[in-house]
Amino acid sequence: MAKRLLPSLNQVLVEKLVQPKKTAGGILLPETSKQLNAAKVVAVGPGERDKEGKLIPVALKEGDTVLLPEYGGTEVKLAADKEYLLFREHDILGTLVD
Repeated sequence: MAKRLLPSLNQVLVEKLVQPKKTAGGILLPETSKQLNAAKVVAVGPGERDKEGKLIPVALKEGDTVLLPEYGGTEVKLAADKEYLLFREHDILGTLVD
């Protein structure tokens, strides 16, 4: 099993953030409650090249929290207990900031 995956070109490897099933007060949240589809960036590729051959770097960096589309991405199994997805940079909807 691979220890670390380095994405190629403009690919971004993210770990989906697990939303809490219970509030701090102990109230159970239903599965149907609308929550953000957020993930943490684990690794980024070097970027892609333009027509002149110049490298266009990926705008995201490791540790960023991003908003993902509802569907898409390629599921990658690196650890048994974590869910990783591989997206192209332009498929990611945006960066979440505090």
